[in-house]
Amino acid sequence: MIEKIKLSELVGQIQETVQDRFEDEVYWVSAQITNVKRNDINRRCYLTLEEYEKGTKTAEIRGVFWANYYSEIEKFEKATNGIFKNGIEIICKVKVRFHRVYGLNVDIMQIDIAHTLGSLELERQQTIERLLKENPKTIQLYDGIYRTYNNRLSLPLVINNIALITAPNSDGQRDFLQEISKNKHGYTYNVQEFLTTIQGENAHKLILEQLKLTEKTKEQFDVIAIVRGGGSNTDFKPFDEYELSKSVANFPVPIFTGIGHDRNQSIVDLMANEMKTPTKVASFFVEHNFEFENQLIKLKTKLFDLVNEQIQDAKDELKNAKQIVKISNPQSIMRKGFAIITINNKIITDPKFIKENSELQTLLRNETIYSTVTKKLKDENGIDI
Repeated sequence: MIEKIKLSELVGQIQETVQDRFEDEVYWVSAQITNVKRNDINRRCYLTLEEYEKGTKTAEIRGVFWANYYSEIEKFEKATNGIFKNGIEIICKVKVRFHRVYGLNVDIMQIDIAHTLGSLELERQQTIERLLKENPKTIQLYDGIYRTYNNRLSLPLVINNIALITAPNSDGQRDFLQEISKNKHGYTYNVQEFLTTIQGENAHKLILEQLKLTEKTKEQFDVIAIVRGGGSNTDFKPFDEYELSKSVANFPVPIFTGIGHDRNQSIVDLMANEMKTPTKVASFFVEHNFEFENQLIKLKTKLFDLVNEQIQDAKDELKNAKQIVKISNPQSIMRKGFAIITINNKIITDPKFIKENSELQTLLRNETIYSTVTKKLKDENGIDI
């Protein structure tokens, strides 16, 4: 006859064995979290810890934050400015537990926040180093500033046609469009939207697809704006991906980014023209056009001033000419005691044309004297008037 025991007895033996082995032990383990279920009212969080190697799951165990350790999640979110959610890699301190009904799981007691922040920064630096190494002609670092083919492109004098890459119905989309359409100068812009998901595991691929779409008709656009609202360090991970950053750095149309707040700076920001927020991107486009209008106004004023100056100079010259003409008028000359000599009504300016017996007419101010030349003598000394 088969010997049998109750399930509770077997489970009890497992529980005793686990307790004997792990009762006073704690471990630091690294794992990816999934199946996160939070209860903020009861301050509990249930999840699964998983481990992968070359894309294959190699281990899995259930975990739980009880109320006395729930504050670890809040500390994590405050430090990383992100949400404790599926897909995050963490290092955490755990204690092994076995429950007669709920089975094996680990109590999570602490999260190594520094590791999470450090791993993100390490990945980021590795990507930057790769960009510099593999794209030496288009990406360089000078005095702490990244100079790329894209962020060195000249802007058109007037920005009119804009390609907007953003998420549909997002804060970033709304803020950009509101700022650009309701600008204080009343400028109008042609904005063509390329809508896509901009956060999540495959977001960088989706953004890159939209960027490639704009490249097909790049002649139609003066600039490209990539915008989103603020978020956590982990939410910005798509903008730290190598392929997207490389494409932005080498893109033939000036790209402006507004994908975070002052404390956030992605690699894509470094490769493009960073404006921090969607509102600031739109505001820059408006002020760029206002500066051009300002220059036109200055040129117009300068041109008018130059024309007025030329007109005034012409008036002064005309006035001087009139004065000269007035002074040169024979009547003016004769008032000063001079006379005009004519022969046959022709004014004589050279004495050689006056011969003896010539009949002269001498025109004075009020009278004309007719005379005949009887004698000519040269005046060697001249007349001192």
